[in-house]
Amino acid sequence: MKKYDVAGIGNALVDIEFKVTNQFFTDNGVEKGLMTLVDEERQKELMKVINTTLAKKQCGGSAGNTVIAVSQFGGKSYYSCKVADDELGHFYMNDMKDAGVTHNLNESNLAKGITGKCLVMVTDDAERTMNTFLGITQTYSNADVNEAAIINSKYLYIEGYLITSENGKQAMIHAKKVAEDNGVKVALTFSDPAMVKYFKEPLSEVIGASVDLLFANEEEAMLFTGKDNLLEAREELKKVAKRFVITQGKNGAMIFDGDTFIDIEPYQTTAIDSNGAGDMFAGAFMYGITNDHSYASSGKLASMASSKIVSQFGPRLQWHEAKEILARLNP
Repeated sequence: MKKYDVAGIGNALVDIEFKVTNQFFTDNGVEKGLMTLVDEERQKELMKVINTTLAKKQCGGSAGNTVIAVSQFGGKSYYSCKVADDELGHFYMNDMKDAGVTHNLNESNLAKGITGKCLVMVTDDAERTMNTFLGITQTYSNADVNEAAIINSKYLYIEGYLITSENGKQAMIHAKKVAEDNGVKVALTFSDPAMVKYFKEPLSEVIGASVDLLFANEEEAMLFTGKDNLLEAREELKKVAKRFVITQGKNGAMIFDGDTFIDIEPYQTTAIDSNGAGDMFAGAFMYGITNDHSYASSGKLASMASSKIVSQFGPRLQWHEAKEILARLNP
């Protein structure tokens, strides 16, 4: 009997989310719709011109949001990450605990430095734009991977954003090997089209012969495979993933369960904030497949959950919302 359903590795970032107009991007030289890595000074410049009193602050990072989702639906999750011994580092550690996720952080192992922050700018068209200062999480390495937690999990979940540094890539490879050597399944998310566009070769190195489960959106799937249509891209993905999920935004999702393709219908919603939708889909899906749900049922749960996320401000459900979604799935 495994202790955890999912053990995740990824960047630890405090998400600071706020609403902006398109004029904000023009005035401050921000490229809309992308995740852009910035240095501390650039992030400080932006912090000066936002109304932080109206901003929503939560522990996050892509894989962080996913393991929190697993926990909220009733699963058991673990997160290996890295924060600094500063105010936001302590906030992150406590917020992750409050979210029901076991983690590798404690008062004695917080590093000297600055905890990473992600400024999440949301416009009225529900599009998210992120400026991220990685801070101490940029030094995430093999030493930060909890091997025991991976071995004691049903799945290892790897965040694609780690690929931007050599030490991050090595940590991904190391964690994957630990999992494979101990019969633990491996899931990987591409995280962002920019990761595939600029880091395709190192991502391929991490994937190796294959992964058990891959998460991608349409753009990422086509960028990685070099195909210009989804039907060809999904056939190519079979070569690197035993099973995969391709999210399609308002058109739902496509799942390959190892034998057949399953189309997941979208749930009608009014989108106001797309931040965290992909992370939520992955978390709800991972909860499902590690807790005796079929791939089709897990996809339906994930579609429900992500439709709820885009209809509200912020990347996380309330606890009661997760329970209500489960009740809808199992009336």
